[in-house]
Amino acid sequence: MKRKYVPDLTRQTAQCEANYARMLKLLPDIDDCGERDFHVRWQQHQTVVRLSVEERFKYTTTVRLSYQHDGQSPWLEAPALLIRLYHDARVAEVVCLQRSQLSGVYPYPNREMHQPDEKLQLNEYLGEWLGHCLDRGHHPDPVYVS
Repeated sequence: MKRKYVPDLTRQTAQCEANYARMLKLLPDIDDCGERDFHVRWQQHQTVVRLSVEERFKYTTTVRLSYQHDGQSPWLEAPALLIRLYHDARVAEVVCLQRSQLSGVYPYPNREMHQPDEKLQLNEYLGEWLGHCLDRGHHPDPVYVS
């Protein structure tokens, strides 16, 4: 009998805390900026990663992460992540992929073919992109970190 998936909340929380710290390094002026592009280059490829602030509230900020590869087909849209930053808890989590709201756990199999730990995987994916922006990215305007 297959065991039911149980989310690892410690791992998810640690990932979301790390993503929050990365996001604030990339957008130190998050309350004032609208969007910022980072040009990430590795090997011969370049990707433009755009962080766009969608909503601002007292305790939360919603940011869209989208990216475009050089030479990417105009017919193929790269997935966009909608990220919610919770300032009181100091965590950032992926809440939507493209335009679909994410669930914490998915039964498997399911019609959309989501993995049981889809949300954790997307938060780790977000962490990888933010890490690439910090390690290999450059921004046309300097970012001042206090």
